[in-house]
Amino acid sequence: MNPIPSALRSFGSLAVVAALFTGCSTPKTATTHVFFPPPPDEPRIQFLSSFSSEEQLQGSRSFTDFVVGTEKYTRPIVKPYGIASSPGKIYVCDTVPATVEVVELGKRRIRYFKPVGEATLGTPINIAVDTDGMRYVTDTKRDQVLVFKEETYVGALGARDEMKPAGVALTKERIYITDLKNHCVRVYNKANRELLFTFPKAGDDEKSKLFAPTNVAIDKQGQVCVSDTGGFFVNVYQADGKYVRTMGEQGLSPGKFSLPKGVAVDHEGRSYVVDANTQVIQLFGPDGRILMYFGDPAQSGGGATSLPAGIALDYENVRYFEPFAAPGFTVEYLILVTNQTGGHKVSVFGFGRKK
Repeated sequence: MNPIPSALRSFGSLAVVAALFTGCSTPKTATTHVFFPPPPDEPRIQFLSSFSSEEQLQGSRSFTDFVVGTEKYTRPIVKPYGIASSPGKIYVCDTVPATVEVVELGKRRIRYFKPVGEATLGTPINIAVDTDGMRYVTDTKRDQVLVFKEETYVGALGARDEMKPAGVALTKERIYITDLKNHCVRVYNKANRELLFTFPKAGDDEKSKLFAPTNVAIDKQGQVCVSDTGGFFVNVYQADGKYVRTMGEQGLSPGKFSLPKGVAVDHEGRSYVVDANTQVIQLFGPDGRILMYFGDPAQSGGGATSLPAGIALDYENVRYFEPFAAPGFTVEYLILVTNQTGGHKVSVFGFGRKK
């Protein structure tokens, strides 16, 4: 049983939360659309689609393809964690085959990015893709961040055993990397890839401490959001590492975390946090107050979540998934979620509203 829904009954005195955290969704069918929060509340998030292989991305293979053998490989996604996007593409870090799956949306194809030699991936966890085509892949087996220009290896951040990188996020001039080994965030100059500083520092506010910083996201104001799996919270810092506030604490009720992992921030300052234990994604307002959650570990249909890990917000590829939107529902941006088990390895939700 999912702990969060059962805990919601204790929130009856909070009108806003009680209105948003109700019920479970039903599996998606040809005529049923899955919304969060479910009716009768105003829908804000709709489950649009999911895929776990190239075959699912394309739709079922025809009988001719099966007999003739023109489609030999289904190109499965095995155990994904990090996810990112660029125009026309989605990138998925797949930890078991040690590859990055490049999903080409226009062609409905999945291509495996699996470099060899000194660029060989060990355990790719997260990926960030820059506007100039640079890719930054955190690798917890190599304990480095591998840097590529498109698919050409450029170099690596961090000497062997110097750090254990997990999350990565970019600004115009900097690279932010969470370091599990040293319990900090490392900030690099993007131009020369030199280390600028780390945070938090000894002597900083006790609340600024990090225990197991896992994922990182940066909002439009340059604030840095860090999910701490070991501390059961998300900390927010200024770009220079100065502590701003904490979201959440250990627990199973709304606004609390049991195993926070992926984190993302939309253009309006709303924060998304994946909780791998309760298996839902919680949404917080710009002030850090809980708004709602979505995902449904209790079923296997549309909107199902199963050990979710990574999350990314995508404003550039909405058109590819608009055909899945319910009549009258306008999708403002996509919410991409990876699930490490189950039949929905990549789930695509849409944030929007009904006209």
